[in-house]
Order: sequence, then C-alpha cells, then structure tokens
Amino acid sequence: MTGWNASDIPDQSGRTAVVTGANSGIGYITARELARKGARVVLACRSEARGTAALDLLRSEVPGARAEFGALDLGDLDSVRKFAGTFSGGERLDLLINNAGVMALPYGRTADGFETQFGVNHLGHFALTGLLLPRILDTPGARVVSVSSGFHALADIDIADLNSERRYRRWIAYGRSKTANLLFIHELARKLAVRGSDVVAAAAHPGYASTNLQTAGARMEGRKTAERVMELGNRIAAQPAEAGALPTLYAATAPGVRPDSFTGPRLMMWRGAPAKSWRARWTLDDAAGERLWAASEQLTGVTY
Repeated sequence: MTGWNASDIPDQSGRTAVVTGANSGIGYITARELARKGARVVLACRSEARGTAALDLLRSEVPGARAEFGALDLGDLDSVRKFAGTFSGGERLDLLINNAGVMALPYGRTADGFETQFGVNHLGHFALTGLLLPRILDTPGARVVSVSSGFHALADIDIADLNSERRYRRWIAYGRSKTANLLFIHELARKLAVRGSDVVAAAAHPGYASTNLQTAGARMEGRKTAERVMELGNRIAAQPAEAGALPTLYAATAPGVRPDSFTGPRLMMWRGAPAKSWRARWTLDDAAGERLWAASEQLTGVTY
C-alpha cells in the first residue's frame, strides 16, 4: 500500500460501478477516478440538479467518460427499489460503492420513519445492496465497499433502540450508524464466504477529509458559530477530498483486498496514503452482526 494513489488504480475498462452520493466530496472523486480508468459509472444521487451538475463536471474533467446519473434517495425505500429496478437482467455490476451519508444532523426521520442517520447511512444502503446483490453475484470479481468513519468508535449499536427513540445525541447516533456500516460488511463477508462467492465485501474511511459533510448539520439548524468552526477545521487540518477518496478507491480496485478489511489513511487514521485501519472490537462481533442483519431485513422488508 505504500504511497498508493489514484494512478495505481488498475484498468477498469468494461466494468460498471455504482457510487452513491457521487455529486460531491469523496463520492464525486471516487466516481471520477473510476471513470478516468475506463469504468462505466452511475452517479447515484438524491438531487437531480446536483447529480447532473456533477455529471457535467465529470465529463468535462474526463472527456469521453462513460458516466450517467441515477436518481436515488437513500432515505426513501421506494426510491431505493426504483433505482435498483433500473438494473436489468444480465447487466453486470462490478462495484457498488456505498458512499453517501449524513453526519451529526438534528433529529429527523426518513420517509419510512427511521431516524435519519441510521436510515440513510445504514438501512438505505442495506436495502440497496440486497436489491442489487443478484447482479453483483453474477459478476465475476465484483466488490461491495461501504464507507464508514473513524467516528464509529464513539458508540456501538443499541439493538433495542436502533432509531434513537429513547434519547437522541447527534454524534452518538452518527457513531452508531458508522458502526452499523462495519457490522454490515462483517456479516455480508461472512455470508458470502459461506456461499463460496468470490465477491469481496470491504470497508473504508476517508480520515479527516474536507467535504460539506461536516457543516451540513450546523447549517440546517442555523448554528453559525459551529458552521464556521467546522469550515476552519476543514481549511487548517483536513486533507483534500482527492486524498480522502483514496481508501475507498483502494478497497474497490487494488489487488488482494481481503473480505471484511477496513482501509483508511495511514497517519493516525487522519490523513495520508491508504493503509489497514484500526476498528473497534464490537464491529467484529458475529452475534451483533447477525442481530443487526435480522433487524435490518425486518425494518426494510429487503431479504437477502
């Protein structure tokens, strides 16, 4: 992994990738670099205006790119099902990059009544992966990569209160949703191994990357001071989105990536080239993974 960067991405010609939340930040960079290496890329975004603007930008930066926009609102299971339904029988899907996410938002609920962070960050991607899994399983060498965060260390999931109905603390809820991302990959990798599939399920995190994720919650509530502090932190301490996308790109494309691996920046999980990342022990708990999986199937109505 030493010094690994976007130029090391293997040729992706003939491959198809779906990147959620590809309209900005590390999602956009991920989609752009995959397209630069020849992949057909679907930018799966909630906002059509922002998604098509990102598509135009990508095509200007990568002339001849095979890229398209797909409408996907991870906070609405009807939208997830509609998006998944656009993949016809026989169509290959080599890479599913579960990148989209929200962070430290005020309490809210998705269209289906789930707490927003858990609903978007975990349940939406759980449903999407399950609905697309037949295409993934039929594609040799396919991978599923979920983007978690070092903030997963803030909290384990509370299986008895997945929607934070007893008490809502925005950062704890965020940490739980990111733990859920890692537990999902852990359990998916186990199930794929039992099946004897060569599909690789892996996770990554960007470290501290400068994106609009940090300021969204404060902006929604009009907390100007908090928003300015986040903006200052982005300018002073964060690495650029181009660097933040590298762990995801590594997990998605580098040879030899192991199932259930967790890749992040080398330097204190903060910045630098991709490397194996520390993860909390609770993200490797088989029983917790099984419980979360069963609850996720029940909540979404998507069974694998």
